[in-house]
Amino acid sequence: MANYQELANLVWTVADDVLRGLFKPHEYGDITLPFLVLRRLDCILAEDGRKEKAIDTYNKFKDQVPEDALPPIIIGAAGTRFYNTSHYDLSRLADDSHNIRLNFATYLGGFSQDVRDIIENFNLDRFIERLDRNNRLFIFCDKFTEIDLHPNQVDNHTMGQVFEELLRRFSEMSNETSGEHYTPRDVVRLLVSLLFAEHREDLRGQGIIRSIFDPCCGTGGMLTIGKEYFREQINPDADIRLLGQELNAQTYAICKSDMLITGENPDAIRHGSSLADDQFQGERFDYMITNPPFGVSWKSDEGAVKAEAQTATGRFAAGTPRTSDGALLFLQHMLSKMEDRGSRVGIVFNGSPLFTGDAGSGESEIRRWIIENDWLECIVALPEKLFFNTGIATYIWILTNQKSEARRGKIQLINAVDFHDEMKRNLGAKNALISDSHIRHIVELYTDFDENTHSKIYPNAFFGYTKVTVERPLIEKQEILGKEIDVVVQDKRGNPKPDTKLRDHERVPLTEDIDAYYQREVKPHVPDSWIDRKKDKVGYEINFNRYFYQYTPLRSLKEITDELLKLERESEGLLNEVLGS
Repeated sequence: MANYQELANLVWTVADDVLRGLFKPHEYGDITLPFLVLRRLDCILAEDGRKEKAIDTYNKFKDQVPEDALPPIIIGAAGTRFYNTSHYDLSRLADDSHNIRLNFATYLGGFSQDVRDIIENFNLDRFIERLDRNNRLFIFCDKFTEIDLHPNQVDNHTMGQVFEELLRRFSEMSNETSGEHYTPRDVVRLLVSLLFAEHREDLRGQGIIRSIFDPCCGTGGMLTIGKEYFREQINPDADIRLLGQELNAQTYAICKSDMLITGENPDAIRHGSSLADDQFQGERFDYMITNPPFGVSWKSDEGAVKAEAQTATGRFAAGTPRTSDGALLFLQHMLSKMEDRGSRVGIVFNGSPLFTGDAGSGESEIRRWIIENDWLECIVALPEKLFFNTGIATYIWILTNQKSEARRGKIQLINAVDFHDEMKRNLGAKNALISDSHIRHIVELYTDFDENTHSKIYPNAFFGYTKVTVERPLIEKQEILGKEIDVVVQDKRGNPKPDTKLRDHERVPLTEDIDAYYQREVKPHVPDSWIDRKKDKVGYEINFNRYFYQYTPLRSLKEITDELLKLERESEGLLNEVLGS
C-alpha cells in the first residue's frame, strides 16, 4: 500500500509544477482537490470493467426507459454507487489535446448525479477556461494520470489521509480560519474513544445498527474515524450509518466524494447551514460528534436562529449566545437530536463556552439548561498547540441523556493538558501530539471515575450560583430645624429607595443559603444594605483552571539571598578571568 505522505507530496508537486505563475498559491487547492477526486473515481471505475459495463448498459436502455429510471439500472450493472457513461477518463482526455475542453465537459457530464453534484460544489468551472487557454488543462489531466490511486494500491483510509494532508497545506496557503475544515486525527481518536468508552458490552453481537452524525462534518474525518473505531474496537459486524451536514461547498464536495468512493451513502451528506437550514429536521441519532468553528460569527444565520429561539420547542429555546461566537448553538442543535433511548454527544470547544456570559445571558442560560437537565457528563482540557492553525486552549465535552447511575447529578473534569508528546516537526501551528498511550490514560481516568490529581468530580449545583442584587438606601441631605442631616429617601409605600450608584452584586453558590451568606459576608460590612430578591438571577460557569490550581509556595528570603550572593560571586570570578586575560 502507498504511503499517504508520498502521495500527498506527489500531488503537491503536480499542482506546483502546472499551476505556478498562472494561479495564485491560495487557488491551488480549489483546482487540485477536484482533480484528485476525479482521478480516484477513474481508478475505481477501471476495475473489473465497471466503466465499460456502465456505458454498455446506458446505450442499451437509454431509449427504452425514462431518464430517471436509468441510474439504478446502470448502478446494478456496474456494481458501484456511481458511474460514468462517457467515453472519457483523464487518460483518454490526455490523448486528444486539441479538443480537451469540449471533451472535458463531456467527461464531467457523463458522471452520475452524485458526482456531478460534487463537481458543481467544487466550483471548478471558474478555472477551466484559464487552464485551457494556457494549455494547462491538457497538462494537468496528463500529470494526474501518473498518480496511481487504484484501490488495490491506495485503500480508503490512506485516501482520507491524503485529503487531510493536502487540505492542511492548501488551507495554510489561503489563511483559512483556524481549524475550520479539519480536525487532527489524534484529537478525533481521543474524542471517539471517550464517546464509545462506556456501554461497550451492549454494542456487541449481531443486528447492531447505530448512526453517527456530524453537523459540521467538513471533509468527513470525524465520521470515518468514528466508524473505524466502532468496527475495530467494539463490533466489526455492526451496521454504522454516517450522516453529516457542511456549509462550505468545497469541503462538502470532498466529504461527499469520500463517502461515495468508500461505499457509504453520499446522500447522507448534505449541504447548507446546520443552524439556519437543518437538513435533518426531525431526525434523531445515536452518536453525534463535531468540531464547530471556533469564535465564528453566526450573524448570517441570526434571523432564522432567533425566530426558532422564540418557540418553546425550538432548538435554541434555551438561549442564544452573542452573535460573535456560535459554538453553543451547534451543541443545542445536536442535543435536539438525541434519541429517547439514549444518545451520546462529543464536541470540541475553545474556552469560551465554559464561562462566557454573566447570569441571565444567553451563554449562561444554555449552560444552565444543559446542567440542570443532567446532560453534561465530562469535560477534558486538552494540550495546547494541537491544531494546525491555532495554539489556543481547547476542550472536549461529553454529553448524554442517559447517564449511568454512578454519574447522575455529577460532572467529571479531566485535566489532560500535559498528556502529549512534542512533535519532531511542526505541522503548521501543531506542535503537540496525543499518542495512543496518552489516549488510553485519559480514557482510563474517564472510565475509572475517581478523583485524583487529573480528575475532579463535582455535583451539578457546584457550577451554579445566584447573582443577588445588594441595595443600599438613597441618602439626601435635608435641613431640619436649621441643621443639615442625612435622610433616607422613601418611596410612596414608605420603603427606602435604593441608590443605584451604590448598587452591588454578589454571587452566592447554589450550594449555600442566600440569607446565611448575606448575614455572614455582606451585612457586617454594609449594615444598612438589603437584598432585592426579585432581581435574583441563576447562572452557571465552569472555571476549569481554578479547580486544578496547585499552590506553589514562595521561596524564602534566605533562599533568594543565597542565590543572589552565588550569582554575585560567579560574576566576580568571570570578571577576574576577563581582566586577567
